[in-house]
Amino acid sequence: MKSKPIIMDHFFTVHTSYIVNFKFTNNITILTGESATGKTAAFSFIKECMTINPTILCLNYLDYQKNIQELLEKEKGKLIVIDNADILLNDEARKYISLDDNNQYLIIGRNPRNLFATGENLFELVSESKGEQTEFRIEPYL
Repeated sequence: MKSKPIIMDHFFTVHTSYIVNFKFTNNITILTGESATGKTAAFSFIKECMTINPTILCLNYLDYQKNIQELLEKEKGKLIVIDNADILLNDEARKYISLDDNNQYLIIGRNPRNLFATGENLFELVSESKGEQTEFRIEPYL
């Protein structure tokens, strides 16, 4: 499912020695890949930006007891970043996300089931040392 990002095409932040530099090409971006590659670290840097950027909403394992779909239905005009998506998202929430035209999603997990995703939605985190900093980018998943 290819659809243009409706909230932001680019997210950039610097956190101490890390740079998060994400260019979005789809409204639903699924960030997948091996453990210990920095996905949750990148999530935490984005979450810090949530306090000053009202267009960002971050959800993770701390939200496990909440009704995620109900939370999503209340939001409009947000980049919604979901870490631990394999745990947080049930099938109904996944279907809601796939049809939501009010928000943009960055979903961190390994299971794209019921998101009506194609290979164009799948990305992996790539890190590159730039002097004393490490830059995180997303690139199409091979």
